[in-house]
Amino acid sequence: MTRDPRAAALASLAALLADETRAGCLLALLDGRAWTAGELARHVRVAPSTLSEHLNRLVAGGLLAQERQGRHRYVRLADPRAAQLVEDLAAHLPQDAVRQVPRSLRESSAGSAMARGRTCYDHLAGRLGITVTDALTARGLLRQDTGFALTDAGLAWFGDAGIGVDRSTRRPLARACL
Repeated sequence: MTRDPRAAALASLAALLADETRAGCLLALLDGRAWTAGELARHVRVAPSTLSEHLNRLVAGGLLAQERQGRHRYVRLADPRAAQLVEDLAAHLPQDAVRQVPRSLRESSAGSAMARGRTCYDHLAGRLGITVTDALTARGLLRQDTGFALTDAGLAWFGDAGIGVDRSTRRPLARACL
């Protein structure tokens, strides 16, 4: 019996994601910013020296891209496909695993603001994103019953509003977010 050559590559990719520290970094980077290694280390609560090896593995695995500015190392998700992979996997989490308890008043206030309106990698998210999605759906501009898709009326509405919709790309025009 021949082995599927993709199996080893898939197992290697899964191993990159199967570490809580690396997963925490990937989730944080969904905000679309480039973070310094120090910022990420504080965010995932590990020493910078510990995080360095994790970042090296994620860069080598193609999930992160890095830039150096002076003595700072910035990392970001490598491309929209990496963000899509993280979002798709996170969408399978049980709801009780998603809820986070704020550790301070500042974190609670920031969390509340982020829940209202934010971006997630390259799209609108939070309560504002949900409200816009619900409004588009209610007006018949977006379908959610067979996955997310702009309707013909939705395409026309965006066109009338002067918002160009690039239909030549393989990326979906609309899709669910966490």
